[in-house]
Amino acid sequence: MSFVFPPPSQPAVDVVGRVERFPVHRIYCVGRNYAAHAREMGKDPEREPPFFFTKPADAIVPSGTSIPFPSRTADLHHEIELVVALGQGNSVFGYAVGLDLTRRDLQAEAKNNGRPWDTAKGFDRSAPITAITPASQVQLDGGKIWLDVNGVQRQRGALADMIWSVPEIIAALATLFELAPGDLIYTGTPAGVAALSPGDRLEGGVDGLQTLRLEIGR
Repeated sequence: MSFVFPPPSQPAVDVVGRVERFPVHRIYCVGRNYAAHAREMGKDPEREPPFFFTKPADAIVPSGTSIPFPSRTADLHHEIELVVALGQGNSVFGYAVGLDLTRRDLQAEAKNNGRPWDTAKGFDRSAPITAITPASQVQLDGGKIWLDVNGVQRQRGALADMIWSVPEIIAALATLFELAPGDLIYTGTPAGVAALSPGDRLEGGVDGLQTLRLEIGR
């Protein structure tokens, strides 16, 4: 097969303990999956059908990266999340820690005008992620999820606080999309989302998984 120009490289994530990398197909994100976060966003935390948005596969960046402060925003927010990596047959291949970076001012503008969230959520380098830990090597058991910025705690919660569990999220997604091996699911964030500034250093994690480290460039 020939192309009119060289195709882009396949986005991929490291896998703990393996040489092979995890090829990313699509990135799905769950909105308002923690009651406390729903409240801080001014929404009703009552259990309702989950809703989803997406990011492009090449929005991923590895832990330890320094990324530039994104354009067209004065209100960049952090959202620490458990990430589920899908394998064959909608099975869980493994788990990682991720950040759903959000241009909150653009999101507010989109909401006010009834527009899509793409520019607020799906921009370049908006999905930092750690290496994936295979499911067989970790027992999450509703562990803690947390994020510090410049050594100060910003977010802290527990996976048990998720409104929709991982199996429920996968089942709901499968009614909307043809899920495939290589899909990543960012499962929502606990309360405490806040603005970031150039020069900020972020460190966050989920019990049993690698720690995510990121710097916002000046």
